[in-house]
Amino acid sequence: MNSLQHGDRNQDVCDLQRALTKAGFKVADDGYFGDSTESAVRAYQARKGLVADGIAGPKTIATINGVEAPGLLSQAALAVGAQRLGVELAAILAVNEVESQGAGFLPNGKPKILYERHIMYRQLQVTRSTQDDASELKARADKLCVAQPNLVNTAPGGYSGGTAEHQRLANAKLIDETSALESASWGAFQIMGFHAVRLGYPSVQAFAGLMAQDENEQFEAFIRFIEADPALLKALRGKKWAAFAKAYNGPDYLRNLYDTKLERAYDRHASASAVEVAA
Repeated sequence: MNSLQHGDRNQDVCDLQRALTKAGFKVADDGYFGDSTESAVRAYQARKGLVADGIAGPKTIATINGVEAPGLLSQAALAVGAQRLGVELAAILAVNEVESQGAGFLPNGKPKILYERHIMYRQLQVTRSTQDDASELKARADKLCVAQPNLVNTAPGGYSGGTAEHQRLANAKLIDETSALESASWGAFQIMGFHAVRLGYPSVQAFAGLMAQDENEQFEAFIRFIEADPALLKALRGKKWAAFAKAYNGPDYLRNLYDTKLERAYDRHASASAVEVAA
């Protein structure tokens, strides 16, 4: 089942409403995801410790159907993260909604990753000891571009998506484990491995291990990433969505309307918070 949210109208919404009523959150089973249904979803999520965003995504639906799903990002972690960064909780909820796309793990339990072959080309040329020769490292990387272009390349691409990205990563690790782990983006917030040591992790191996642990560790990596970039943190605190989206997603943010999506998500969460306070 796909995510259900405000404005949806179908049989899946009706099924959700009946499940909410059964769980103690009485709502009309009219098949329309309106204000009352969103409020019931938020209340259910809050009771279960889930991210209370009012969206019935796969994690919320699985939980309400009695499926155990350990390691999920919690509302408490979001609240602590917001306080740590000095930003509104509604802003953090918006970023989580738009940037994480709702989950940090694949159905098989492995963390979401995207392997970047052009980053691998770059990382293979990083001098890591006094014995490394920069020209030799580049020559090796160039040879690998010819021999294994899907794994090492000057240009991005070659993506397989989903679980197949883990196979690409496994193959790249046979070339060089550290460079390969550094060349993948990890988890719900897709933090690149090459940031690991800069963000305070002892090694990229330790970072990858934590990204495979649970979504709260993935969120911790996101918080560290924001803390390490004053401009990004300033944009988030000021709710300058275009500046934040450009810094976080790159120049394609306009094509994907990330700033618009972030602003709309923030407005929705801020409005819901205001209603809760008034109540």
